[in-house]
Amino acid sequence: MFEDDEDEIYEAIYENGHWVWDTREEALKFIRNVVSESDVYAPRSTTKLKTIEFKDDKDLWEQDVKDVVLFTAPTSILSPAVINMLHLPTTERFLRALILCCQYYLQVSEIMTNRTIELETKLRTENSAEIEARYSDDMEDLRLLIAKDYYMMLLGEGDFAKYHHMGPQKLHSLSKKEAAFFETILKIAIQIVWIALELEVNRIFKSDIYNSAEHKLNTNYQVKMNDREQSVLFGHCLHLGKKVNSNSPLINEVYCHRGIDYRLFGLGAIKYPGLKTRLSFLEGILSEPEEKFTEYGFTLGILGLARSRFDIMLKEIKAFAGAGSVSSANIRHSLSRTSRVMSRKSTASAIPQKLYPNIYIPRKDEINDILADFCKESLPKLKKNEEQRLKWIHRITGRKALRKDIKKVP
Repeated sequence: MFEDDEDEIYEAIYENGHWVWDTREEALKFIRNVVSESDVYAPRSTTKLKTIEFKDDKDLWEQDVKDVVLFTAPTSILSPAVINMLHLPTTERFLRALILCCQYYLQVSEIMTNRTIELETKLRTENSAEIEARYSDDMEDLRLLIAKDYYMMLLGEGDFAKYHHMGPQKLHSLSKKEAAFFETILKIAIQIVWIALELEVNRIFKSDIYNSAEHKLNTNYQVKMNDREQSVLFGHCLHLGKKVNSNSPLINEVYCHRGIDYRLFGLGAIKYPGLKTRLSFLEGILSEPEEKFTEYGFTLGILGLARSRFDIMLKEIKAFAGAGSVSSANIRHSLSRTSRVMSRKSTASAIPQKLYPNIYIPRKDEINDILADFCKESLPKLKKNEEQRLKWIHRITGRKALRKDIKKVP
C-alpha cells in the first residue's frame, strides 16, 4: 500500500520454531529455531492469571472500544498500517462522527416508526412536516461530518497521504492493495460503532448496489419503509446511476444542492470564531477531549459511561437480586402485585430501557455571518494513545524490540 510497509517483513508470533512440553511449568512452550537478541529481555510466561481490571479511568473512552475490537479481530486482516491509521487524530474524529450519526439514526428511526403508527389514528398537520424536515436536516448534516473526513481518505490528504494508493510521492498505483486495506478499516469501523449497525454503515459507504450486508441478509429493509421514513432517514441527496457511475451516499452529501453551512466542511479541524449553538455543539463532539463529555453530561454511545457498568469485553453488567432468603408469602405478594401492574401496561412499555440517553441537536441557525477571509487557524489535534498503538503493533508483529519504544512514551 505504501513503500514503508513493502520493504519490511513482519514475523508472526509463532513462526520459525516448535512447541515443547515444559515439565516445570506444566504447559506448552514455544521455542524459536533462531534466537534473537530481544528474546533475552522477554519476561517468563506464567500460567497464573490475575484478575483483569480496567485502567485507572472511571469512564469508557474510544480507545477501550478499539482495544476490544482489535483483540477480537482476526489477526489475518490486521497489519501495522491498519493499527497506525486507526490511531491517527483524523481517524479519531472520523469515528466519533460515525458513532454520532449511527446513534442518531437509530434514535430518529424509532421516532419515525412511532409517528407512522400514530398516523393510523391521528391527522397529519403542517407541523408534522416541519418536524420531519428538521430531522432530515440533522441526518444530512451528520452524514456530511463523516463525508468530509472520508473524502480525505479517498484523496490521500492530510494524515492519510501515506495510505493513498499512489503513495506520498505519487509514483505508482497500488489500487488493489489499497482496496483491501480500506475494506479492513471499514470492517473495524463497523465493529467499533456496533455490529448491529452493519446495514446502515455499509449503506452510507458503499450504496445499496454494493451493500454486502444487505446482499447477504436480504432484509429488504428499505422496501418496508414508507416515503416519509426514507426521506427523513436517507435524505434527498441521492444519485441513482449504474454501478460504474454510482457514488456512495457520503460523497453525494458533499455535492448535494441544499443549504449547507460552509463551516461544516472544516468543523473539528478549523477554528471558526463565533459559532452558534448548533455548530458549537457538533464541534465539541468532534474536537473536545473525551474527558469533557462527562462535564457536559453527554455520552457518545457507551463512550463517557461509567466503567463499573461493563465487564472487560464491554458487555453491560446486569444487576441481579440479592441472594438473601425471602419468605413464600412475600413471593406470592410480589407476583400478585406484578401481575396486576403488568396487566395495565401497554406493549410499548415493555421495551428495555436505553443504555444511553437520546441526543438532542440544537436547531439550525441562519447563515448570516459569512467571513471575509478563510480561517487559517487549526484546532488542536485529538491526542492519540501512542502507548496502545505500539502495544497493538507489537502484538501483531511479534517484535519484542518495540517494548523499548513503549517505555520511552511519556
